[in-house]
Amino acid sequence: MSNRLSEDGQDLLFRKARTYSDWVNKPVEDDVLRQLYDLMKWGPTSANCCPARILFLRTQEAKQRLLPALAPGNVEKTMAAPVTAIVGMDMKFYDALPRLFPHADARAWFADTPELAEVTARRNGTLQGAYFIIAARSLGLDCGPMSGFDNAKVDHEFFPASCEQVKFQQEYFPDSHIKSNFLCNLGYGDPAKLFPRSPRLDFDEVCKLL
Repeated sequence: MSNRLSEDGQDLLFRKARTYSDWVNKPVEDDVLRQLYDLMKWGPTSANCCPARILFLRTQEAKQRLLPALAPGNVEKTMAAPVTAIVGMDMKFYDALPRLFPHADARAWFADTPELAEVTARRNGTLQGAYFIIAARSLGLDCGPMSGFDNAKVDHEFFPASCEQVKFQQEYFPDSHIKSNFLCNLGYGDPAKLFPRSPRLDFDEVCKLL
């Protein structure tokens, strides 16, 4: 068995993968979303901190709650997508480190250093977001990642922290330290509506061998 991904596999994940805004009428089953997470969770993070937290919005009711936070150019494609994932990050990820990284007292590295905790959550949450996209593509899903939205509105609606919203919050996560990072539409894209692929920078423009 080869330890190198096939050319077809590389095409699926990178060379032929595209960002989609238009979707065919085909649902994404809940089991596929579970498979997606069960793949992405194995990607490495600092001290196995795993700060990413994800809400999968699958219903029109859930999408309507997201609607006020969307930039105008992202409304139509988001409302049409079978699923929109809110990829967030737990700013108190370190509370899980005694279980996730039992080899050392890793919680102590972050609990009293909020600046380090924040940069660690953001860096590793974003890294897990990249794993999320690759995992989705590996399962045959197409992705439309987006940053055109109001993070504060999303956090207020889906990750509330005020006392009167605690009961609502606990429907999703046991604490109120989640912040949104980016959105990612998921489904089966319509290739007929893609525009020609944009170029990328060449190796010599980006990389140096020292």
